Amino acid sequence: MSTTMEDTRFGEELRRWRERRRVSQLELAISAGTTQRHLSYMERGRSMPGRTMVVRLAESLGLSPRERNGLLLTAGYAPVFPESRLDEPLLRPVLDALTGVLDGHLPYPAVVLRPYGEVVAANSAIAVLTEGASPELLRPPVNVLRLALHPDGMAPRVRNLAAWGRHIIENLRAMAARSPDARLEGFIAELSGYVPAADPGPDHLGFAVPLRLWSPEGELRLLTTITSFATAVDVTLAELHLEAFLPADEPTAALLRARAARH
Repeated sequence: MSTTMEDTRFGEELRRWRERRRVSQLELAISAGTTQRHLSYMERGRSMPGRTMVVRLAESLGLSPRERNGLLLTAGYAPVFPESRLDEPLLRPVLDALTGVLDGHLPYPAVVLRPYGEVVAANSAIAVLTEGASPELLRPPVNVLRLALHPDGMAPRVRNLAAWGRHIIENLRAMAARSPDARLEGFIAELSGYVPAADPGPDHLGFAVPLRLWSPEGELRLLTTITSFATAVDVTLAELHLEAFLPADEPTAALLRARAARH
């Protein structure tokens, strides 16, 4: 059986994703509804799967729509998920609905982000996070993660910068481990340079801690929640997520309500 460059490229990519996900050939074969022998042949470029099999393999590996498109391309098939621009009319109803969600979260801050922290939309309460930041960090496209950790951004006001910064960076590292990206690795290196070394004490519970943020009215203690669009069939929408900040205690809630009333 002859092996083409396309066969080999798909096989290498399939094996790379399987090893990245730490899944055995047998586990992936069972999940995708094929045999371990057939999967082995595909990884070695001795068998070229049909489009349906590529889709099943990508789904079993938990690939994102962008990653599934990439795997299809290596197998010689057209991408299945479209990728729209944010300003296209097709996405306008979704973005309008997200604006309503952001407004409904008031008086607490909330943002819609693209990958790696780029802000797409935000509600007015986000001002509590951006106040005092350098204008350079607030020029579009704003990156909320850089804003959070940069010494000219929120960092001077973050009372628990070491723990909070590690929380952000470890989440990004987990993302990089799952879906390698050279740009993300560079971004992690940049952010790591802004964060002081953590010195866990005897009561250390890990990095899942509230953000403690100084404000003129008093210290804010904020929790974050992240909502993703798991059923989106457009690459752009699938990569968006909504990050909402919630008060971790009643004094924080009262402070944010008072700010909203004043403004």
